[in-house]
Formats: sequence, structure tokens, C-alpha cells
Amino acid sequence: MKVCVLSGGTGTPKLMQGLKRVIPENDISVIVNTAEDTWVGGLYLSPDIDTVLYTFSDLINEETWYGVKGDTFTTHETLKKFESNDFKELLRIGDKDRALKMHKTHYINKGYPLSKIVDMEREMLNIKANIYPMTDDNVETKILIKEKDEEGNENKVLLKFHDFWINRKGKADVLDVFYENSNYASAVDGALNAIENCDFVIIGPSNPITSIAPILSIKDIKKAVKDKVVFAVSPIVGDSAVSGPAGVLMKAKGYSVDVIGICEFYKDIINTLVIDNADKDKIDNIKCDVVATNTIMNSLTDKIKLAKDIIVGYKSLNEK
Repeated sequence: MKVCVLSGGTGTPKLMQGLKRVIPENDISVIVNTAEDTWVGGLYLSPDIDTVLYTFSDLINEETWYGVKGDTFTTHETLKKFESNDFKELLRIGDKDRALKMHKTHYINKGYPLSKIVDMEREMLNIKANIYPMTDDNVETKILIKEKDEEGNENKVLLKFHDFWINRKGKADVLDVFYENSNYASAVDGALNAIENCDFVIIGPSNPITSIAPILSIKDIKKAVKDKVVFAVSPIVGDSAVSGPAGVLMKAKGYSVDVIGICEFYKDIINTLVIDNADKDKIDNIKCDVVATNTIMNSLTDKIKLAKDIIVGYKSLNEK
């Protein structure tokens, strides 16, 4: 069985830890959000890509779901001695993690497409799964907020996601979210082939607005996904996100912060929504097939069970 997963940097990597223990790793393809990629201190950062790479190579720091477990921060702490207004590393980058980012930066500056660089890194880390950035083009998630200036006047400000989430800690009055340049971006060929050749697509429990929507904003990816059986795992339990700013951003886009809002968001592409048992009372109001199980992945056992339940759900759907 071949599975193609759409992933951001949180939620979905936990599911992938279970999935690679349920089906052969080389039968898994992952298409990863790159709309949060940015430059920090001369380094090219592709945070979601790196999290997926570290997850499959068993290097991921599971306390933060960012960076390498057991990493040191000598370079980051030393840089603080040289800080100024225009030279500041707000994101805490570990030394081992920095090495991977330096590798990407070197080849980006040489003109290599990101997909080629990621495949180089996948092979060097002995990863059997296929990992693709959603595009080799530049697509950026921008957050439109409103804030008051020193004189009390209300202004609209368009932020890069890095500024919104790292600098401002997600604390802002969000009006809307945009995926700059997505109309002109093309999918990586490998990503489209992965969708075409898989048995079904899994949309992981990543932030729908800033992790999955940028992937689907690439027109040829969305078109390809529409032709497949698609299971989406809800990142919302009850009336709040399991982690991150998904709730705030869903409200800004006009969706209710619950599994009904998730279903509405994905309504034109999914066959089945995977929800937590805590939301069983909402099943009658969900306008697609539903698999109810435990979606809170606190242990490897939880991750494996969720992956198995999705596979069983797909097989059951095929038997109808």
C-alpha cells in the first residue's frame, strides 16, 4: 500500500512516526509545506522540511518538534554577544541543526532547486520515504493583522509568518491569511507523481491554514489530490487546537473552531475525516464519512494505533 501524506511541521510528523511502523517506509511519500521558509542571519530555513527529515531519521527533538534532540546551542549563545538591532537571531537554532541549514543555504546559493537539496539530505540521512517540498518556487504565508500605533490609530499590517509566530508569539489580532505567489507556483514533479501513484492521501493533523492550505494553494497539487481518496486527521479536539495557532487562524478565515469547521475547510477534497473520540457527539453534523478514534498522540503506541485506524478506515471504505 502506497500512501501520500500532506504535512506541516507539527502534528503530522507524530503520525508519521506511527505510519512508518505500520507500512514499509519506502511506500510513504510526504509533500511538505514550504510557505514558512525564510532567511535568518544569512541561513536559509525550511522548518517544516527539516522537521520531517529529522522525524524519519529519528533525530527529532520531541519536546519542541523542531531541531535535533540533545543538540547544543554554542553558536546561538555566542551570537548573542554580537547582537544589535539589525543583527539578531530570535529563533534558537542548535549547532547540529545549523549544519543542515548551512548545507541547504550553500546549495540554494548555488542555484539548486530545493527539491534536489532535500533529496540529497534524505539520502544522507538514510531515509527510505520520499520527501518533497510542495514547490521549488517562492511561496510565502503572510498574516494580515490590525494593531494600534503609538497615537492610538488602528492600522493593518501584513506580516511574514516568521514574524507572526516567532517574533510576536502568535499574539496579534488576525484579519486574514494569504499565500503570496501561490497562483504562479508549480508543484515539484515528484510530488505530483507521488499523489498519482499512491493508493490514498492522508492530510495530517497540521494547522489547516498555515501548513496544509499553502500546499493545496498550488493548483496542480489540489487538482491531483481531488482525484484521490483523501483522509484528513482533525487537529482540533473540542473547540481548540491540539497545538499552535490553528484556532485563531481558522476564525480569521471564517471557520468554526471544531471538527465541523475542519470538515467545511476540506469539504471539496476529503472523503473521510478522522476525529477524536471526544467529538463523537458531532458526527451527525459532519458532512462526510467519519472515523472516530484517539487522535491525541502522547506515546508511540498512540501514534501506531492512529496510523492503523486510518489504514483500516481506508480498507473499509474500499469495501463499500
